[in-house]
Amino acid sequence: MQQIISLLMENKPGALMRVTGLLSQRGYNIESLTVARTLDPTLSRMTITVDVEPIMRAQVIKQMNKLINVLQAIDVTDGPAVNRELVLVRVRTAQQNRTAVLKEAEIFQARVVDSTLEGFALEVTGDPERLDEFVDVMGSYGEIEITRSGIVSMSLDNKKLRLSPPVPRGAAIEEALELQGAD
Repeated sequence: MQQIISLLMENKPGALMRVTGLLSQRGYNIESLTVARTLDPTLSRMTITVDVEPIMRAQVIKQMNKLINVLQAIDVTDGPAVNRELVLVRVRTAQQNRTAVLKEAEIFQARVVDSTLEGFALEVTGDPERLDEFVDVMGSYGEIEITRSGIVSMSLDNKKLRLSPPVPRGAAIEEALELQGAD
């Protein structure tokens, strides 16, 4: 079963490798992965769609939350969330089908990003099931090529992330020395 995981993590080298390494070590197949910086350039938001047995979903989240650089991992599969994906479709179609392709694109709220004598390049966003339908419809008009972005997700849960402020390096060393002296 597909599980959608949203991670807030430090934007540091090796962070992505740790997350994907954990999943591959456990034998989970990553269906899609998207990652980008947040408003804070030191943090990134990652959305992973992974094939996991339902009884293992909570365990995967616990393992993710233990990783270095991961500040928060949450399962947004069944909770309140907005899930979207982008699909670029290139349709090669006969001249007599061009009007029908444009009408279908309008129904799915797709945008024409390029037009040639052979056909169109279309861009559409939405939930993955709706995009599957769009791809099937466009396939009925001729030869198609597709590129999918993978799911991006935003939780609509009211919980806020609570992070403790970073401890200055000098203060952390002094605190550690004080603790050693107390022994």
